[in-house]
Amino acid sequence: MTRALRNFAWVAISLAGAGALAVIATARGEAISSAWFLIAALCIYALGFRFYSGFLARRVFALDDARATPAHRLRDGKDFVPTHRWVVFGHHFAAIAGPGPLVGPILAAQFGYLPGTLYIVIGVVIGGAVQDFTILVGSLRRGGKSLGQMVREEIGSLGGAAALVGVLAIMIILIGVLALIVVNAMFGSPWATSTVAATIPIAIGMGLYMTLLRPGRVLEATLLGVALVVLAVFAGRWVDESAALRVFFDLDKKTLALSLIGYGFLASVLPVWLLLAPRDYLSAFIKIGTVAMLAAGLLAVHPPVQLPALTQFIDGSGPVFAGKLFPFCFITIACGAISGFHSLIASGTTPKLLDRESDARMVGYGAMLMESFVGIMALLSAAVMEPGVYFAINSPAALIGTTVQSAATAVSGWGYVLAPDAFETLTREVGEHSLLSRTGGAPSLAVGMAEIFSRALGGEAVKALWYHFAIMFEALFILTTLDAGTRVGRFMVQDLLGSAWRPLGQTSSLPANVLASGLIVAGWGYFLYQGVVDPLGGINSLWPLFGIANQLLASTALALATTILIKSARPAFAFTTIVPLSWLLSVTMTAGSQKIWNPDRRIGFLAQADYLAGQLAQGLVPAEKLAETRVLIFNNRLDAAITGVFMALVAIVVLDAARVWWNTLRPGGAAPDAIAIPVDAVPTPASVSSALRSLRQFARGFTGLVPLRADSSSVRNALERRASARKSCC
Repeated sequence: MTRALRNFAWVAISLAGAGALAVIATARGEAISSAWFLIAALCIYALGFRFYSGFLARRVFALDDARATPAHRLRDGKDFVPTHRWVVFGHHFAAIAGPGPLVGPILAAQFGYLPGTLYIVIGVVIGGAVQDFTILVGSLRRGGKSLGQMVREEIGSLGGAAALVGVLAIMIILIGVLALIVVNAMFGSPWATSTVAATIPIAIGMGLYMTLLRPGRVLEATLLGVALVVLAVFAGRWVDESAALRVFFDLDKKTLALSLIGYGFLASVLPVWLLLAPRDYLSAFIKIGTVAMLAAGLLAVHPPVQLPALTQFIDGSGPVFAGKLFPFCFITIACGAISGFHSLIASGTTPKLLDRESDARMVGYGAMLMESFVGIMALLSAAVMEPGVYFAINSPAALIGTTVQSAATAVSGWGYVLAPDAFETLTREVGEHSLLSRTGGAPSLAVGMAEIFSRALGGEAVKALWYHFAIMFEALFILTTLDAGTRVGRFMVQDLLGSAWRPLGQTSSLPANVLASGLIVAGWGYFLYQGVVDPLGGINSLWPLFGIANQLLASTALALATTILIKSARPAFAFTTIVPLSWLLSVTMTAGSQKIWNPDRRIGFLAQADYLAGQLAQGLVPAEKLAETRVLIFNNRLDAAITGVFMALVAIVVLDAARVWWNTLRPGGAAPDAIAIPVDAVPTPASVSSALRSLRQFARGFTGLVPLRADSSSVRNALERRASARKSCC
């Protein structure tokens, strides 16, 4: 393809994306096709990957395949294993793509389709994907070190201690929430349970095949594994319909919880090539394949979007969850645009597997774009529903009652229509007893996917089949994040406690790995089991913290990323992380403050605790509700305390990082290190012209602006200091 033709293609993509986005943003009252959302998202993702990630890879990070990655330098056959980039991409995407992009956009749809769509497609390009890419490269250049280790070394002991404690605490809560969602998704669905269980021996077989039987034969193992997984999906329906087999997989919640705890322990202890990497690689095919099928179904059926662009609930009176558009829409969407959990994977298992530095671009930036596309698919699954059906499924029983008639009355009061007969027919078609108040986002996603798939293939007769397939897909989607997160948590436990007892910090020691894995599994397993045994307490009460904790973790990661860039020879490029960091701090600190002190008891933890305590003191609580009320009071106060602690820890990290920024940038500050420049390269003032040319090309190609002009003296001085310092980046 000639250069002119390539330029024409990118201009066409830019115009198509801008046009689709304009249609989405300006539509008021009239129905628009869901195809416009797909066009806008795919065009923006293509432009972001081609231009922005290319700019980051070439000029900001200077990725160099001549530099040996930790997978080669520290190869141990367990954690550090050079792996084909497509396998790493599959593992990384499967590990990061958890409940956030599935559930968050659906819940945020109560504000209308427009805020969520804009935040997902724009936020990921300049925020989420940049964070993942930067942290991955930072860990790659530092021997695969974890987020906490890098904060301690790059920012300081105070910020490092706060990060290690805060990140580990946040991690335990996040994994506990993920595990509870998996339990709820698989409970009552032997099809999903049997299919998910089958992926474990299939993954082990793939690992043995690629490592021992036919080393390097990735395509052969992939074809075999995918074929077996497809067979397992169809066999799952057979298991579900068989009275003899169903009893082995129709497990209660306690048994499912204990099974997940055992699986998480094994995934953390066994060599990464044996179970974790091949299983996540397999799951990635199901995830990507299902998302591709959903996109194809939307294009084939192109159902109109029925939710309005904005609803009246932007004022904070929403029935799905309380809170105004800012900041709660963005906290709720979370992983669809940016996720702090990703930084743990990008500094955990993934940098220990990369074969070449250049693979980091596709894995770090590209996988996050893919997850964002999942978020768009989830948002569309909600947006193509009738608004009355959406609110009936996602609103609590306290607001809509327990009958379809009472729900129809409540929904009509919000300005929408719910036809009782049609809703009951939908409930029967998907094979459920009731769809009312199935809160949490996952059931409504399954209903939306079943509607789209059945209209594209099979009709109403197979809607129940597609519904249960979607439930299985959701369980598998989340489980891969749980196993990778547990392994990353094991690394964090060894980082934190290894300084107190050195043998525990040895990642090559099997006893140390077993002990650390047991500790992290016991942490999140406790919250999971409490949430299963006592639905009113334990992890269920911590669910509101999920979005805030996740985004506070992203703030920590972006503060580290900014520090890495400022301490490099190219501090001017720190704008790539400072912009999303500033936005995220404003969102998370505002949301955290409101969740603690807002006087509206639907929002503020302390307001709800005080209200319940007042009811208790006045004797207005029935005797049978006394114990339950005391638990709710304790949980709300616990939520407030945990939120405050998380906010304080992140504030310590950011302020300590700001101190490092000042000490580095002030006149006579510390010489930069080499995070952006290969170790073996000796930068000279002559390289300034090349850097400026690349920046001008980026500006012209991406925005069409006139060439940038800048005084190169500051860049030259930084490069001269770098040439004299000759520091190693690792």
